[in-house]
Amino acid sequence: MTVNLPATVSDILLDIEGTTSSIRFVVEVMFPYAREHVAEYLQAHWNEPAVQAAVDKLARDVGQPDALTWLGELNAEHERQGRVVAAVQQLMDRDAKVTGLKELQGLIWDRGFTSGQMVAHLYPDVLPAIEAWRSSGRRVWIYSSGSIAAQRLFFGHTTAGDLLNRFSGHFDTTSGGKKEPASYQRIALAIGAPPANILFVSDIADELHAASQAGMLTALSVRPENQPQPAGHGFGEIRSFAELAQA
Repeated sequence: MTVNLPATVSDILLDIEGTTSSIRFVVEVMFPYAREHVAEYLQAHWNEPAVQAAVDKLARDVGQPDALTWLGELNAEHERQGRVVAAVQQLMDRDAKVTGLKELQGLIWDRGFTSGQMVAHLYPDVLPAIEAWRSSGRRVWIYSSGSIAAQRLFFGHTTAGDLLNRFSGHFDTTSGGKKEPASYQRIALAIGAPPANILFVSDIADELHAASQAGMLTALSVRPENQPQPAGHGFGEIRSFAELAQA
């Protein structure tokens, strides 16, 4: 099914997993890498400001006011790190979309991408479509539950090369949850375009509902391995970005 791309659309907002890239890569490569390396990463980088900032947010992710309250009772550094590792594992088991976890994962993935151990999967239709949208004067943005730092790592090291200069900007959960209409209102304000001039593409119907309630146009990405969405969801479906690029 081709989804109409009106001339009034000035901006394309894209999800990542199941939209630009295979869920399998994230689930089978990126997540296991973070699990495997979190303990050694914390041991090597514990006192770095970026790590401590992520740990402070992680404390809030698990219901604590800050890292000092969460970890202050533990005297040994390895005990504090152990509590953080356990929290990371538990949050990942729940597939929690929380800011501290995503920031810490992003720091760990930095080493994986920059070392060449990981190269991000990209569907072959994605880059040609982005180039077509940009050639038509449209801007392209990313909105993912992964941190902005992780997004930049991802798109800076893809199977199609470094794509960072193709995007006008990135949004993550600091703009709000992806199933909350207010998040898309904030993004539209940050982009500087009316919601009606923005098309959001995602593989999750609940996210499209939220974007639609905020006034955005929407399209459901139906890729191999994506989870089926509820029958009668009401959104136009695409199986390739070419169906938008050609509209």
